[in-house]
Amino acid sequence: MNDTFFELSDNKRSTIINAGFRVFSQYDYRKSPMSEIAAEAGISKSLLFYYFKNKKELYLFLCKYSVEVTQQEIIKQKCYEKDDFFEVFLSGLKVKVQLMKQYPDLSLFQLKAYYEKDKELRPEINKLIGEYSGYETQAKMLGLNKEKFVEGLDLEMMYRDMYFASEGYLWEKLQSDEIDPDQMEKDYIRMIEFWRKLYSRKTE
Repeated sequence: MNDTFFELSDNKRSTIINAGFRVFSQYDYRKSPMSEIAAEAGISKSLLFYYFKNKKELYLFLCKYSVEVTQQEIIKQKCYEKDDFFEVFLSGLKVKVQLMKQYPDLSLFQLKAYYEKDKELRPEINKLIGEYSGYETQAKMLGLNKEKFVEGLDLEMMYRDMYFASEGYLWEKLQSDEIDPDQMEKDYIRMIEFWRKLYSRKTE
């Protein structure tokens, strides 16, 4: 990638990034035209190729950027510093919802990238995702303590249940023409409270 991309103004850089998120979230990787990304960003196709030598480079940059901007916001909001697992999980979901206001297509792009099957991209996407996701990584960061949950509960299965349910809800909402981040946050709070009652160990 050409370093001059980072010399652009924040506004221009964000416009190109959002254009990439939008187009790649609408099509499969192979069917996403660079010309449409350039037009969406208000620049020429040749200039886009000046910043990124090919589509793969742009796509992987956006993958890494989307993960890093999410993690930076999670750290900024001190999500992992909370003592309660469910509050940590909810804080992370709230971060995703709030990022929609700055990057409207980021969440859908991440979801599509997660399930992207292109053989050329899959190994690199897996490597990137593995650095930030997966049960073992999250368990350590979330501070899962068996003593706080129903006795005998499979914590990995619980985490997967919560993760895929929340991502499924997000996918469903992102298919809607009208996305209300505030309502999504309220829905996530209800989901977390349901899981808290279901999985937490009852104290006498």
